[in-house]
Amino acid sequence: MINKMTKTTGALMTISAIALSSLATTVAAQEGVIGYVQDTRGGFIKTASGLCIRTGYWTPAMANQECDPDLLPKAPPPAAPAAPRSAAPVAPVAPVAPAPAVAPRGASVAPVTEKVTLQADALFDFDKAIIRADASTKLDDLVGRLKGINLEVIIAIGHTDRIGSKAYNQKLSMRRAEAVKAYMVSKGIPANRVYTEGKGPTQPVTADKCKKMGAENGRNKKLVACLAADRRVEIEVVGTRTK
Repeated sequence: MINKMTKTTGALMTISAIALSSLATTVAAQEGVIGYVQDTRGGFIKTASGLCIRTGYWTPAMANQECDPDLLPKAPPPAAPAAPRSAAPVAPVAPVAPAPAVAPRGASVAPVTEKVTLQADALFDFDKAIIRADASTKLDDLVGRLKGINLEVIIAIGHTDRIGSKAYNQKLSMRRAEAVKAYMVSKGIPANRVYTEGKGPTQPVTADKCKKMGAENGRNKKLVACLAADRRVEIEVVGTRTK
């Protein structure tokens, strides 16, 4: 029930990874019948781990070869080829040397993907989805780092710990992700470039670390402290930076 977030002041923002990936220019839409977030050239926007981003409309029937090949029906084995007929020998043809690569004109453009994990405790009070005034500087720092990037998409994903019902935590994680989006939009980020998602308690990072610690509720301060790492907001920035 706490969080893509108790009163632990001073939790740190951790940059999880900065990786390069080949991505295109803008998000096509967060909704539609294709089932995946696309750029204007029809390519699929992917996370740093190479996974396509599914829209809320996605169903297994929308799976494609690039994003979810395992969900596609298996093709029948090809028929055995017919025996070749004898043919007159053909004179060998000298190979053609490939044309030399031509360097692009103007400044080079480097794709950039930056993934930032913010401890929810550093942004929200216990069981709240309102960004604290004293914690907004963490998001201000992130917005400042976006200068010089031709922004394609920002993906904000809220997470919670396991305390409380899954239904409640799912809504809480989504409200926190939406709060991050609203704040970034208030700082000048285009709303149609920010994609939000709530994962609730489904992707904990504490694993078995916090088992058998007593009552599973918010009054168990020892358990609440142990599960702090699960309460987080992951923000992934995808764009291009001109060198």
